[in-house]
Amino acid sequence: MPSNATLRRQRTLGGALGVIVLGFALTYHFFPRVFHVDPTQAPRRSMSMGTQAPTSGLQPESVSAISEINAGPPLTLAPAAVIAAHSSKNANLPEQLSADTPAVQALLVRAAKALHDGQLAGDANSAAALFAQALKDKPDSRRAAQGLFDVRARLVAEIDQDIAVGDADAAEDLLDALRPLPDAADDVAQLEASLKTLVKVRPMLAKAAGLLQQGKVDQPHGGSALDIYREVQQLDPQNAVAEQGIFQVQRAVLDRALAAVAQNDFVGADQQLAEAQTIRPGSQQMLDVHKRVDDMREQRANGVLAQARSALDAGNVELAEKLAVQARAIDPGLATLADFDERLTNARLYASYKPGQVFTDRYVDLPGKTPAMVVIPTGSFQMGVSADADERIDAEMPQHAVTIDKGFAMARTAVTVGEFREFVRASGYVPDSVKLGGSSVYDERSGALRDDSDATWQDDYAGHKADDKLPVVNISWNDAKAYTDWLSQRTGKIYRLPSEAEFEYALRGGTTSRYWWGDGVPTHPVENLTGSGDRSRSGRRWSHAFRGYRDGYWGPAPVMSFVANPFGLYDINGNVSEWAQDCWHDSYLRAPVDGSAWLNPGCRVHVVRGGSWGSSPEQVNSAYRQGVNGDARSGRVGFRVVREL
Repeated sequence: MPSNATLRRQRTLGGALGVIVLGFALTYHFFPRVFHVDPTQAPRRSMSMGTQAPTSGLQPESVSAISEINAGPPLTLAPAAVIAAHSSKNANLPEQLSADTPAVQALLVRAAKALHDGQLAGDANSAAALFAQALKDKPDSRRAAQGLFDVRARLVAEIDQDIAVGDADAAEDLLDALRPLPDAADDVAQLEASLKTLVKVRPMLAKAAGLLQQGKVDQPHGGSALDIYREVQQLDPQNAVAEQGIFQVQRAVLDRALAAVAQNDFVGADQQLAEAQTIRPGSQQMLDVHKRVDDMREQRANGVLAQARSALDAGNVELAEKLAVQARAIDPGLATLADFDERLTNARLYASYKPGQVFTDRYVDLPGKTPAMVVIPTGSFQMGVSADADERIDAEMPQHAVTIDKGFAMARTAVTVGEFREFVRASGYVPDSVKLGGSSVYDERSGALRDDSDATWQDDYAGHKADDKLPVVNISWNDAKAYTDWLSQRTGKIYRLPSEAEFEYALRGGTTSRYWWGDGVPTHPVENLTGSGDRSRSGRRWSHAFRGYRDGYWGPAPVMSFVANPFGLYDINGNVSEWAQDCWHDSYLRAPVDGSAWLNPGCRVHVVRGGSWGSSPEQVNSAYRQGVNGDARSGRVGFRVVREL
């Protein structure tokens, strides 16, 4: 580490060298010929803005300084010194013929200080007077000529600014100082024209300012502040006061838009935003307020939609619909509206379930739950067969359109032995197969159905003890209705047998073909049908069956052993035929077209729909129907339930 003495010597030496360099620079600046430098070769400036003198091939003295002058906001908004520097950077000035005398140099120093202090003109100590005196004493003084040019440029810049802000008096005073300066005639003429325009528009600007204070920013048309500001801009396109006034007009209109939002008047807010857009299209304050309005719109719409969801959850569909309408009026493009509309539709048509949804209801007064239900979508279909069909049965005609405009749920499968056993045990109900005695079951020896007085609902299609997973058979229409009534009591919901129209609609699953899987023999197992490949225990075959089809069962199969139809229903056209709610009618003349059941007081014959394990291909047709006494029991007939939504 150096000693203190060494540091003192280094500082002394550095200071001496600095003094020598400073003296060298001053001598070079004021007495260049000592170094054999010809000052006449110095770069010349042009009086015209931004052009280099033709005879000069030298670069500007300071590129960085010029870059600073050229950078930044428009010159009319820049300080006068910057504008003047921009104007004088390449001025055409006479070449320096000889060095300035000490007296002239003194004048130039005083003039430069006055220019720096802003004392441009007006008395003998101003920059203009001192530079003029120096030029008079030495006509070839380049520095004096440059100084007068700088004074003129500063005056022009300040006058431009005074005119831009509407200060005509200050501009006139500075024009008086500009007129005597050399080569100022063109500038004076241009500025006088601008000043004349200012004098004309100044009372207009005052009137517009008064209208702004009165709140007449854009109304009435033809007599508002906006109209006057635009008229001023036609006379003086660069008028800064008019531009600022239009900015304030737009600000006032945007404030009205925000005030409308505060009153939840989004229609009014949109109108004000549209008006503001015509005043200054695409301005930043316009974009900012538009975003604020959009954010508030979305927030308000989401709030109303949240109330609608609450109303819907509480079961008040009517109130939910009204609130949804309000939310859409506030913000039609709200992203969450589509989901809510779907929920609202589901609530209105499906009690807030969705088409295809599977659910169960739990009992309210004892352990247990209902069979699994699937929600059937609303829609229309042609019920029955047309008059020109190849196979026509009077009972299936006339074909007619049926519209299901209210959703319902149907059990995915026929009621099983286990589910019916739970009902009998809990309710004490005595089914007709026990009370009246017996059922009609399949006889393997004859290959036909026979009456068996000992067969009950607990037995299968052949009179043997049934597995709980098999569909319950040997059930009368009265037994099926008793089960649905019991479900209604246990759940508080409305359970019933399906109407005939509901059954065919659900069976078809939206198809129009002969069967729900198509018009011909299935290519793979779809239902428990009569197939030519099936065999009974003793080797019997079906005399009339789907040729080439085999499902592996002779008699009912456990539920859900095959695939579901398009609506998610299993065994809907096979396994066992099923009771419907309707009374039997020989044709569809005067049949309901809304999907409701066709009932007659005291009727004894009811409709059975759907094919079974023993039905011929004609009896599996989606339109096939038959009438059966309500107290009949058969090893080919069961039932499934419907729940109203």
